[in-house]
Amino acid sequence: MAEGWTEITTTWKDGMNFVAENAAGGTVQMGTIDNKPGVGPMQLLLAAVAGCTGMDIVSILQKKRINLQDMKILVRGHRAGDYPMIWTEIHLDYLLWGNDIPTNDVEHAIHLSETKYCSVGIMLGKSARITSEYHILKPGETAA
Repeated sequence: MAEGWTEITTTWKDGMNFVAENAAGGTVQMGTIDNKPGVGPMQLLLAAVAGCTGMDIVSILQKKRINLQDMKILVRGHRAGDYPMIWTEIHLDYLLWGNDIPTNDVEHAIHLSETKYCSVGIMLGKSARITSEYHILKPGETAA
């Protein structure tokens, strides 16, 4: 493999079911295999943007020494009605748990991720309108 390239091997299992594997052995299942449902390819894009921006935000808040105890990202998307049925709208809802988490630090971390660091979001933003919101919660508090 040439320098700078990333390789994923995707293996057909049966029907419309595949397993993708990276060079380190990490796998993701697409379709239903052995009666276990997987995640669809387009859903993987939503998971990828959530994971990408989540990693950025956690990293930035940790560098700021913010006491982040938990985080969850709810992501939803709307696809075009005609083929290729790309994502046209994506919305991220960041839920952050901890004590005394400064609002301005959360906003700054989200802004940096969405405009500078999250390559998945920036790439998807070329074809979809991406919006977001956040909620800071106390430990043990449930989201509305």
